[in-house]
Amino acid sequence: MAEQTFQESIIDEFRANGGVVTRPYPDSTLVLVTLQGARSGRRMTLPLEYLERDGVVHVFATAGGAPRNPAWYHNLVANPEVTVEYGTETFKAVARELSPDQRDRVWQALVDRKPRFAEYEHKTDRVIPVFALERV
Repeated sequence: MAEQTFQESIIDEFRANGGVVTRPYPDSTLVLVTLQGARSGRRMTLPLEYLERDGVVHVFATAGGAPRNPAWYHNLVANPEVTVEYGTETFKAVARELSPDQRDRVWQALVDRKPRFAEYEHKTDRVIPVFALERV
C-alpha cells in the first residue's frame, strides 16, 4: 500500500473531524476545494486556507510566497466551477478572482487575523491572487 501524502492526510483529518484540522498551523482554517485540471481534465481535491468575509469563502494563491502562482491557480482560472467542503457542509461554487481593490481589502483582513501571511507577500514580487468562492 502506498504511503499517504501530507496533503492526503490533511484531507482525511478534515473529513474525519468535521472540517477541523490542526496542521500545518494551529490557527489553520481550511476548506477542501475540488476542481478540474486545466490540461489533464482530472478532478483533484485541495486543502486551502480560507477566510470567510460577508458570507463568502475566500481562498489565497500564496504558494508560500513562491515567485509563481501555485498550479491550482491556473486550474481555477481555466475551470472556475468547483465543489467546496466547508466544515461539514458541501456546496457547488464558482471561483471569481477579485479585482485589485477587493483583493487588497480581503488580503488585509487575512493578514490582520493571521499575521504569518504577511511573510508570503514579502517573499515574492507577485501580487498574491485572492478568489471568492461564490455559491451557485
